[in-house]
Amino acid sequence: MNNSLPNSDVTKAVGGKARKAVVQIFHFGWNQALSCVFPVVIFASLAITQIITPPILPRYDWLLIIFLLMQWGMVRSGLETRDELKVITLFHLIGLALEIFKVHMGSWAYPDEGYSKVLGVPLYSGFMYASVASYLCQAWRRLKVELVQWPPFWVVGSLAAAIYLNFFTHHFWMDVRWILSGLVILLFWRSWVTYLVNGSRYRMPLALSFVLIGFFIWVAENIATFFGAWEYPNQTEAWSLVHLGKVSSWLLLVIVSFLIVATLKQVKGNISK
Repeated sequence: MNNSLPNSDVTKAVGGKARKAVVQIFHFGWNQALSCVFPVVIFASLAITQIITPPILPRYDWLLIIFLLMQWGMVRSGLETRDELKVITLFHLIGLALEIFKVHMGSWAYPDEGYSKVLGVPLYSGFMYASVASYLCQAWRRLKVELVQWPPFWVVGSLAAAIYLNFFTHHFWMDVRWILSGLVILLFWRSWVTYLVNGSRYRMPLALSFVLIGFFIWVAENIATFFGAWEYPNQTEAWSLVHLGKVSSWLLLVIVSFLIVATLKQVKGNISK
């Protein structure tokens, strides 16, 4: 007796799965697009002000005004919550401190003029770090992100602090980013992130999500430097692709960002219980 399905039923089953996959991808992409509104505005502003010279004020100052208005508009419209604004402000300050130090050490530069520059760093630069936090916060909320096998708070906090400090200390001491990367793999080897798309819950290894986000931020960095957001020493004469080794730096920065956002989300969740 042949229990196999007729070809027509197989075709319908495959077609149904394909349609569901397309629908799920659409919903996932739509939520991702909404979560990326702030980064998109940043890149669009960088491109437009690079092509068209802004009037009255220097370019860096216009970028700061645009990003401030965008931040206000997102909170006003409900795209961002006030709690998310607090997290984003924290990232702005963390990023600005790192920018001031890195520019002082000659890692990169902001060569254009601007009234809103502090110690050689335009204030708009902090928004590029804040945009990472904006994406993480909004994607977390829209996709109902949950963490599985999350390590203890003190371990996560210590690792995040060590990664951030290494961005400063490697100029004077050995660079331990690869040791820290190894600790990340060991610490989060059994950790997963789950997310909800159109009523269905999926999961992904946390380490893989770090790598994917870090890679796409490296792609975004190439776009940003192409439009003159900042420049590395090897880009002073002409633009060139950012070295692939920078992925490791962005990967660690993403990990710090994710750990901070995850910790704040968990603290808020515990308070609200």
